[in-house]
Amino acid sequence: MRYLPHTAADRTAMLAAIGVDSIDDLFKDVPAGALLSGPIDGLPPHEGELGVERALGRMAARNVPAGSVPSFLGAGAYRHHVPASVDYLIQRGEFLTAYTPYQPEVSQGTLQTLFEFQTQVAAITGMEVANASMYDGATACAEAVMMAARLTRRDRTVFSGGVHPHYRDVTRNLVDFTGGTLVEADPDPTGTETLLDLLDDQTACVVVQNPTLFGQVADLSELADACHAKGALLVVVVTEVVSLGLMTPPGDMGADIVVAEGQSIGNSLNFGGPYVGLFATRQRFVRQMPGRLCGQTVDADGKRGFVLTLSTREQHIRREKATSNICTNSGLCALAFTIHLTLLGETGFHRLAELNHELAIAAADRLSSIDGVSVLNSGFFNEFTISLPGPAASIVDRLAEEPILAGVPVSRLYRDRPDLAPLLLVAVTETTTEDDIERLAIALGREVAQ
Repeated sequence: MRYLPHTAADRTAMLAAIGVDSIDDLFKDVPAGALLSGPIDGLPPHEGELGVERALGRMAARNVPAGSVPSFLGAGAYRHHVPASVDYLIQRGEFLTAYTPYQPEVSQGTLQTLFEFQTQVAAITGMEVANASMYDGATACAEAVMMAARLTRRDRTVFSGGVHPHYRDVTRNLVDFTGGTLVEADPDPTGTETLLDLLDDQTACVVVQNPTLFGQVADLSELADACHAKGALLVVVVTEVVSLGLMTPPGDMGADIVVAEGQSIGNSLNFGGPYVGLFATRQRFVRQMPGRLCGQTVDADGKRGFVLTLSTREQHIRREKATSNICTNSGLCALAFTIHLTLLGETGFHRLAELNHELAIAAADRLSSIDGVSVLNSGFFNEFTISLPGPAASIVDRLAEEPILAGVPVSRLYRDRPDLAPLLLVAVTETTTEDDIERLAIALGREVAQ
C-alpha cells in the first residue's frame, strides 16, 4: 500500500506488541451479525490501477459538466469565469503548500495574503473587520448564530424563510447541541414575509439572506432597526458574493454580522467543495468573532509586518473554553478569492455584477413571455424564481437529456412542501450566452405546452 508499506513481518510484530494473534482479533468486539461474510453485492472485484482508472472514467462520463452545456444552476453554487492566472498563481509551491502557521512570524507572505483577503471582505460587505475565512458559507452562518448568542446572552434565533435550507440545517445541527432554540419562518418565494412579529426580548439574532434563496432583494434597514430595538443582532447571509458588486452592502443597512459563500470569486464549481466562507462583523464584536485574524504591525526596526492575532479564542489552544471549534481556514481558496478580486479591482467587480444582472433580466423577460410561465420576483440580482404549470423536477430531468441544465427545482430543497413543486430557481451569470437563454426558452416552452 502506498501509505502503509508494512511487510508481513512488520504486521506480525505490531500484532504481537499489542497482544493479539491476528488482524481479525482487532474486531472481536463487533457483533458477529454485523460482520460481512463475503464480498458486498454489486461491488466489482479489485483491479489494477489502469482498470480502476477506466472504470471510474466511465462513471465520470455519465456526468454533465456545467461548463459543457447551457447551465442555469444556482441555489448557492454559481458558475463564473475564473481567469487562468488565478490557478497559475495558487499552484506556485510557496502558495500551494503554505498553511496558516502556529509560529506566524516566519510566514510573512502567507499572513499578508490573508490580511489582504480580510481587507477585501470587510470592504465589499460594508463591515469593519473580517476574519481569515471559514470552511464555507453554511458553517459561517452557524458560527454567526453562536457568536450572537454569546454577545447577547440569549439563545433564541429567528430564521427567515428566504434563507437557504442547507444553511438552516447546518445551524440546527449545532444549536440542537448547545441548548438553543431555532424559530423558522415559512419559505418565502415572493419576498413578502415580515419577521417583526417573531422578534421578542429573548431573541439573540435574526438570520436573513439577501438576495434570498428565491432571488428576492430587500432593503434590510427597517429590520435592522427593529432587531436593535429588541437588543437582538441582525445576521445577513450572502450566497452569491458577486451581488455585492452592485447591491448595497449589508453593513450599510445595519447588519451586525455578515456571512457569505465566497465560491463565486476565484473558485470554480467542484462537486460541493472545497469552498470558502466569509465572516465579517463590527469592530466592537471582534473578540467574539470565530476563526483566525491577521493583523498589520511594525517590527523593532519600524518595518511593516503581519501577525496572527486573537488566536487564543480558538479550540486548538483553549479547547472547550474556545469561542469556536474552527481550527483552520480555507487558505488556498481564500487566496484564489483575493487574487481574482484583485485582478477585477473595484471597477471590474462592479462591471461583473452589472453584466450578471443584465443577462438575468434578459433571461427573465424571455422566459416570462412563455405561456404558462411566470416570474415571481419583484426584484433580483442574477437568480430568480419561475412558476411552471406542473412539477419543475420532472421538466428539469427531461431537459437534462437534451442536454440543458435548466435550474434547481425548489422541491429538491423542500421535499415536504408539494405546494412548492412548480417552482424553479434559474441562475444566470456572465458565462451564460444569449443562445443559452434562447435554447432554454424554446425547450421550456415545448415542455410547458405538452
